[in-house]
Amino acid sequence: MADGKSVSKLIELSAGAARLVLAPTMGGGIARLDHGDYNILRPWSGDEENPFSLASNVLTPFSNRISDGGFTWNGQRYDIAPNLRGEACPIHGDGFQRSWRLERQSGDAIRIELSDGAVGPWNYRACQTFRLSETGLALKLQITNTGDIALPFGCGFHPWFPRDHDTTLTFAADSVWMEDADHLPTTKHDLQQVPDWSFGDSRSLPDGWINNAYSGWSLPAEIRQGAGRCSVQITASDNLTTAIIYSPGIDADFFCFEPVSHPVDAFNLADYPGLTELAPGRSLHGWMRLLWQRI
Repeated sequence: MADGKSVSKLIELSAGAARLVLAPTMGGGIARLDHGDYNILRPWSGDEENPFSLASNVLTPFSNRISDGGFTWNGQRYDIAPNLRGEACPIHGDGFQRSWRLERQSGDAIRIELSDGAVGPWNYRACQTFRLSETGLALKLQITNTGDIALPFGCGFHPWFPRDHDTTLTFAADSVWMEDADHLPTTKHDLQQVPDWSFGDSRSLPDGWINNAYSGWSLPAEIRQGAGRCSVQITASDNLTTAIIYSPGIDADFFCFEPVSHPVDAFNLADYPGLTELAPGRSLHGWMRLLWQRI
């Protein structure tokens, strides 16, 4: 899995043949999620310097990129510095880069907390609860504005699923956003007008690059793998209505299906779609559930 230093930072939870391994000090992410000898999520590579080598990341207090160095809210301009090397835009907030602490562990659940979230104008506290069963994992996220100004918040989950030539994906949505060379949104298309972009019927992922936000995601999403593996159903709270699909291509051994609250760069789109204004002391909640079954 990893060296002794890394193993000492991990927390495990089991339910029958299901096993969950968390890495709280690596952004509160999931290191492994297995059922028997099958990986439900792509397992962590052991690279402690790269949070995106984990099996899943949490996204708080926003998802994906914010362009133009920041945003304007209620007439006030807020600047946000890039937070990842090689990225021109701030991306995915700071929760995935911070150390979370174990708050509670019971027979089937773990709760971890981030008390000092702080990125750009945001100050916040976040809690994640993971509940494992033989056939599923439920993740709950709560974000509380601990600052002294009202701000727009977003959230989401960034799981990394195994991919091979047998992998198919099915989900319904209303529209898809195109992206430019900087991975920022350009035009939004009704999926009825661009059926080649639709996953309404079960289909393989494209051979080439995909990194697009789908708005109006209708639950659930279904991932089918090859014989002897597990199918996975993904559902989420009714405020996570955007699904971001990412894979670099057919040679990749993973793809991402990310249930999030808003499209890419919602902070600079008309009407701030999917964002929730939180006054000081107010909270935002979101959840994702993964259910699996052997084929």
